[in-house]
Amino acid sequence: MSENPKIRFGIIGCANIARKVARAINLAPNSTLYAIGSRSMEKAHKFAANNGLPETVKIYGSYDQVLDDPCVDAVYMPLPTSLHLHWAVLAAHKKKHLLLEKPVALDVAQLDHILEACESNGVQFMTGTMWLHHPRTAKLKDLISDSKLFGSINYIHSSSTRPGTKEFLENNVRVKPDLDALGALGDLGWYCIEAALWAKDNQLPTTVTALPDVTKNSAGVILSFTASIQWEPLDHTVATIHCSFLSHTSMDLSISASNGTMRCNDYIIPYAENSASFEFTSGAKFAELHIGWSVSPEEVRVISQLPQEALMVQELSRLAEGIREFGYRPDRKWPDISRNTQLVLDAVKKSIDLGCKPVSL
Repeated sequence: MSENPKIRFGIIGCANIARKVARAINLAPNSTLYAIGSRSMEKAHKFAANNGLPETVKIYGSYDQVLDDPCVDAVYMPLPTSLHLHWAVLAAHKKKHLLLEKPVALDVAQLDHILEACESNGVQFMTGTMWLHHPRTAKLKDLISDSKLFGSINYIHSSSTRPGTKEFLENNVRVKPDLDALGALGDLGWYCIEAALWAKDNQLPTTVTALPDVTKNSAGVILSFTASIQWEPLDHTVATIHCSFLSHTSMDLSISASNGTMRCNDYIIPYAENSASFEFTSGAKFAELHIGWSVSPEEVRVISQLPQEALMVQELSRLAEGIREFGYRPDRKWPDISRNTQLVLDAVKKSIDLGCKPVSL
């Protein structure tokens, strides 16, 4: 066994989300935060001080220094999307396991370069979408996969919205075409597309169509959109997603099937980090005279021993340890989820660019 049983993480970039993941790295039992890298030493030191990081954490004034450190096993990369291709490929060539913030790439061609680099260098790839690692998500999957209790899925709806302030809409990287050109489609749409695919066991749809309610800023970056996703004629499932920087905060997921419904109002970030719930109804009918329902929704609550972001780090570290200690190959599950999400995201963008015409996959 290695003399350093914990997976040592470096963080490249001091974006706000890095604060949350830095905490998660130290909460996970099989990882430790080893290094922070920023474009300047001043910013890296400020990040370390503001987040109470111990003096043992290495502070670097460039991204290259983190990747060149032989003690760094894995890197978390919360950089603007336009920088992902260069730095993610370089990290893979330096044999660093990669936790890449979403959206992972500007298009699937870029993502394929990243995944090829990870595969050829034997390093694990994972997108930083945390909700997939919450135990509630596993419980949800168990219930919606029960053919008797839930039945065949026919409709999925997901929303992810947030109210952008004047400052956000003018200056945030998510609305800058040279930094995060996908805007709300990349930042919020990633979750909704991923959730629809998750409900369908990562099966790609047949057709994607953006609705003509698209809002863009003066630079052409998407601020708000709605899209439909169809799996016809395979099984007649339809999903609708709505994402916006212009609406009140929401992160809803609802799934309807032939014998049941599921609703979750906080699927991306739970209301509390130690427990999360959802509503589940099976076999509901109207009461006599249609004056009520035969059953009420059941609230299912799931306890989490660790925050979902720490569970994400724990899973990546587990996979990295298996590669290091036992020579395992990287798990294809996570790259496959990300690639299918990117394919559908690309199709939504293409539909928007074509004036909301249907796009086949």
